[in-house]
Amino acid sequence: MPVINHIAESAEDLTTWRRHLHRHPELMYDLPRTVAFVEERLREFGCDEVVSGIGRSGVVAVIRGREPGRTVGLRADMDALPVTEITGADYASETPGKMHACGHDGHTTMLLGAARHLAETRAFAGTAVMVFQPAEEGGAGGKAMVQDGLMERFGIEEIYGMHNLPGLPVGRFALRPGPIMASADYVEIVVDGRGAHAAKPNEGIDVVLTGSAIVMAVQQIVARNLDPLSSGVVSITNFHAGEADNVLPPRAVLVGTMRSLGAGIRQKLRDRVTEVATTIGAAYGATVTVKIKEGYPTTINHPAQTAFAHEVASEIVGEMHVDPNAPPLMAAEDFAYMLEERPGAYVFIGNGDSAGLHHPGYDFADAALPFGASYWVRLVERALPLP
Repeated sequence: MPVINHIAESAEDLTTWRRHLHRHPELMYDLPRTVAFVEERLREFGCDEVVSGIGRSGVVAVIRGREPGRTVGLRADMDALPVTEITGADYASETPGKMHACGHDGHTTMLLGAARHLAETRAFAGTAVMVFQPAEEGGAGGKAMVQDGLMERFGIEEIYGMHNLPGLPVGRFALRPGPIMASADYVEIVVDGRGAHAAKPNEGIDVVLTGSAIVMAVQQIVARNLDPLSSGVVSITNFHAGEADNVLPPRAVLVGTMRSLGAGIRQKLRDRVTEVATTIGAAYGATVTVKIKEGYPTTINHPAQTAFAHEVASEIVGEMHVDPNAPPLMAAEDFAYMLEERPGAYVFIGNGDSAGLHHPGYDFADAALPFGASYWVRLVERALPLP
């Protein structure tokens, strides 16, 4: 069955909502305007319950079907990014330095569109729980909602998520069982040496030279310590040392990220980065301190729920337009915390030939809204069929 007619007919509403959210981006957990907009729409739709403040600023709506049954959760993220928009769109961000550069305005809108349809029709047996999450962009809002009792309080038995994907044509879906997005850890390497005049480097311990050797070595770990068929990334993204052009500074600070698609690889990267950095520091006479901050875990789709999501997406766009074995991405996603608590699946929806995620020229494709909203509705109706 293709895009639901009623949703297709409401495409103008969806576009209006999405562009309103795009104009007013908010960050992390500080989402008062976004939350108010979402709550107002959900109450207008006649949802059975609308609960705020889950995971600090998350919103949860409960919609009960015509008959009792199981409970399924659908999740969308609401937060934007600290990015200055350059799209030039007439609905561009009105808040300097903030924009919806990852499409969460579209994700929120698609789930709102599904909520309206489900509340009107209730053509299912059970309960649909709409989860609007804060702070996906680095704030672990998904973890906060889980820790706040999301699953237990609302009786969620399965949970599903969706994200747009630039480069995948509008009207297509992609997914895969198992790891679909990477874990992410963050590393800080502090190199302490001895400052000296640049004309007398022999009197100092050169932290710039030591740090440079560390950068070269840790970024070779993946090539020489991991199985070639494994997936991992080590990237040093910041190197801060000194201020003057004729002074060897006493300290350098390196910052970066480590990503992988499995717990064993994740731990190996942590261990090897620490070992390599400290050993090189000792060889150069410097003292090296490595601090690792744990980020999001690997997003792992459950096989049965992924197969089911594939069937639902195929009903919307046709099987030939659904990739069931899409390559995983090395970006991270805190929906991973929800999939650790309940079985479910995370899918990608096509955003067409747009700029990449987190790019200042990115924009969500409004043409994708009916496809995503229809997917959510069909997923609920298929997962919770009427007798």
